[in-house]
Amino acid sequence: MMGSRNDARRGVGSAFLLGILLIPACDQFRPDRRDLTLPAIEEVRRIYAEQGQEASEIRYSGNVIEIRAVQSADQLQRGGELWARVGPYIHLFTPATRDVMQTYPGVAAVRAITRTSNGREIARAMLVNDSLGTAQWARAINLLGRAVTEGTERPMRMQELVRFGEQHTEYSYSRDFVNSRSRP
Repeated sequence: MMGSRNDARRGVGSAFLLGILLIPACDQFRPDRRDLTLPAIEEVRRIYAEQGQEASEIRYSGNVIEIRAVQSADQLQRGGELWARVGPYIHLFTPATRDVMQTYPGVAAVRAITRTSNGREIARAMLVNDSLGTAQWARAINLLGRAVTEGTERPMRMQELVRFGEQHTEYSYSRDFVNSRSRP
């Protein structure tokens, strides 16, 4: 009786050890698994820089890329709440963000945070990876281009970008800069 118990324990132990040794081979059984490796932050910064997006700081917070940008006091004085609201979307709906998300599916989201020059947060918005399809990305980039080129003369262009951003992101605005009752 004692021999059969020891044999059973050895069999369970051998099966456990074999299972541990086979774990690295699991990728060969599931070749459709996506590579969720995060790019080096230097690579992310390079992608944004190549596309002309200068931000104060780009870093990781877990598997979320954070873009922290300073928004000028002049913009906030001239544009008021609308400029406070549009700030994060100017940095978020860019070809660089689209390219990073499509190339690196391990990036869970990109969060844009705008601040004043003395560090007070104005607004933030987070876009989750895979939340925009090809047509929605095209629309986002188009809205961004119009807001940047026509927004000063036609504030409606910035309002359109804000509305789109509020529909597709998790966002918040500082009460110091945006009256919560006002809508774009």
